[in-house]
Parts: sequence; C-alpha cells; structure tokens
Amino acid sequence: MRIISGIYRGRKLIPIKGKDIRPTTDRARESLFNILGNEIFQARVLDLFAGTGAVGIEALSRGASQVIFADQSRTACQVIKENLAHCCQHQDPDKITKILCTDILAPDFFSSFAPESFDLIFLDPPYHRGMAGQLMKNSNFLSCLSPGGMIIAEHSPREQLQDRYHGLDFSRMKKYGNSMFSFFTMSSSIPKGNTHAI
Repeated sequence: MRIISGIYRGRKLIPIKGKDIRPTTDRARESLFNILGNEIFQARVLDLFAGTGAVGIEALSRGASQVIFADQSRTACQVIKENLAHCCQHQDPDKITKILCTDILAPDFFSSFAPESFDLIFLDPPYHRGMAGQLMKNSNFLSCLSPGGMIIAEHSPREQLQDRYHGLDFSRMKKYGNSMFSFFTMSSSIPKGNTHAI
C-alpha cells in the first residue's frame, strides 16, 4: 500500500493484518481520487471506518485542509497514527488531523461534531451488514455534511443503496473488483441542519 499522488506520493503505508481486514486497493483509490479531482483541494474530510487511514491520508496528500479519521479498532487507530507520522514528516499532524477511536454507530457520535460540517465524507463500513444504507438514513450523520458536500460510500455490490436520502442525491456509481463506490451529493438549497426537508 502506498500514497498515489500529491505531496506524500510514493510513501508506503503500514497495513493492518487480519483475515477480516479489507483495505481499499491502490488501484481503486487512484480511480476514486481521479474522479474527485479538485473537489479534494482545501476540503474538510471525515474518513469513517478509516482502517489504515489510506483514503484520508491520500486526501491530505492532494490538498485537503483537514481530515478526521474515525475507527473503533484501537489497532487501526494506532496504525493511522504511525502512517500519519511517516507521511507527514515535515508537518505537524495534530494541526491538520484528528483520530477518533470510538464507536461510529453510537447515538451521539455524529451530533458531537455540531456545528462543524464536512465537504467530503468517506464511508467504508464492514461489508454484508447493510451498514452503509443504515448510516445514509441517519439524520445526525447527514447533518455533518456541508451544503453541496459529497458522501462516497464504499460497499458490497450486493448492497443496493437508494437513489435519495433526505435531500442527498445519488450522482454516480463505480465498481472496482468486489467493491462498489456510490457517490451522493447534498443539495446546496437545503438549509444546514434541515436534512429532513426532502
């Protein structure tokens, strides 16, 4: 695993060992960020179920202003910390990142961000549990997204997501091997904190 492009290009990442670990492949990550293009620059990013932190660190490498990583695994959080230290050798990671080792599904997790919001949210929960669809229906989760912001959900091709979630519109889908990326955009016409408007 490595960083594909940007200021950390070529930096190798520490993997997480385990049969249940399913990191986003370098090829899929490269294609994903090519689609996003300039959307990354100066974006505030939330990387959920962050694993090794590869997606969030790639975002930093390509110009994101801040990335918050969240994962409930202490092992994952330690690996993210080590990968940040390795990649951000000439920066202070504490100024542009935060690592939250916590239960993302806890009732008060998303409300704790208020009134902050994010321009991009990466969502990569465990497959075959329907968690991506569940979170997309969570109003507290959606309230974390800025008007005009984007959610990219990585999920199993077997999990079918809706075309619309409370003002969040499906924009495109891309399949890479056994992974599906679904892109959703929040309507800029919906007032902040009013995700039930549609």
